[in-house]
Amino acid sequence: MAGQSDPHISLFSPQEIEFMAEDELVEIVPNIRMDPLNFISGDFGPFFPQIPAKVPLWLAVALKKRGKCTIRPPQWMSIENLTHVLEGEREDQGAFQAVPFHYIEISRLLFDHARDDIPDIYMVRSLIEDIRDVRLHKVETNLEKFSATSAVKISHLSAMEVNVVRPFVVRSLQAFYKHDNPVVMADLDSSSDIQPQVRQPQVPRNAQRQPLKRR
Repeated sequence: MAGQSDPHISLFSPQEIEFMAEDELVEIVPNIRMDPLNFISGDFGPFFPQIPAKVPLWLAVALKKRGKCTIRPPQWMSIENLTHVLEGEREDQGAFQAVPFHYIEISRLLFDHARDDIPDIYMVRSLIEDIRDVRLHKVETNLEKFSATSAVKISHLSAMEVNVVRPFVVRSLQAFYKHDNPVVMADLDSSSDIQPQVRQPQVPRNAQRQPLKRR
């Protein structure tokens, strides 16, 4: 993944975060009988018609695409719960409400692949977008108050929000550390600027070039 392959860029792409979110469990209602499914991540099933079962989100989407199940939206996606979260976010500007770590990715996948399984989908989508906008604004406001510390702790951030904050926080901590330890950072900077020298092969002084002979 991009965030792991380059240590200087601690940032995942939205697609990578969505890929990780697909391991979250959701509830499905199969409409056919099916034997257990065996995967590296675990065994799921057996499945029986109209009997709910919990499976990873990626499997739920795969079965939904094949018309073999319906997906039950998580309880936190109800209008009542989302309204309560939105009101709490607006009332308390200094703290974040507890939400699922992958609430943005899960809702996006369900909006894309299980629209017909979500009651009042337009209202649900609007509430989630409002929650996301309010939380991102609060993240930006809190970062404006950022001060020199050895660590940063913000409770109840989601995966996508952490992904947005991480690069700025890392660079800020590095800048604070450099300001507090100029000698150490100067040594690190100078050592990083040193380019490795490649030794050139030495030719004996008595060696002479031989002219090329044409055949």
